[in-house]
Amino acid sequence: MNIKQNEITIRNATIADAEVLCKWWNDGAVMAHAGFPNGVNTTVERIQASLLKDDDATHRRHILCYQDIPIGESNYRNLGNGVAELGIKICEPTMQSKGLGTIILSLIINELFEVYKFEKVILDTNTNNIRAQKTYQKLGFQVVGVKNLDWVDQNGVAQSSIDYELTPNNFINHSKK
Repeated sequence: MNIKQNEITIRNATIADAEVLCKWWNDGAVMAHAGFPNGVNTTVERIQASLLKDDDATHRRHILCYQDIPIGESNYRNLGNGVAELGIKICEPTMQSKGLGTIILSLIINELFEVYKFEKVILDTNTNNIRAQKTYQKLGFQVVGVKNLDWVDQNGVAQSSIDYELTPNNFINHSKK
């Protein structure tokens, strides 16, 4: 994936990005929503080795840039049967709550539907992540389930999540506005 619109760039992550990914993934403030309030305790070398396994057919990680500066990451996983599972994080706190997530997600989702020909995109979020929930609903995602206290974070705190899905007919593309 290599998308550029105005000041936003979404590109495939490379081994050169392992250092910034390592910084973000080891930061508990960035990773708390995913159940890692203490970070994931990984290394640049482990991330580089993992990135070498990415391919468009099965799983791909992306770097999200604003004004050519990395601000976050996304990834998709091909689950088969036309379904892609999507994840996204705006990792730089100063770039959150600026509306960039809606535009970036629109660009990625449009690519997944139009170029990669997926028929459905699914994702989930922590029930505490109200900002993400509002963004997903704005894009047309439908709630398909809520899992109450179904997993435990790194500190042993029970967490809940919301499952969403999106089809091309429900997609509200905010990248064209």
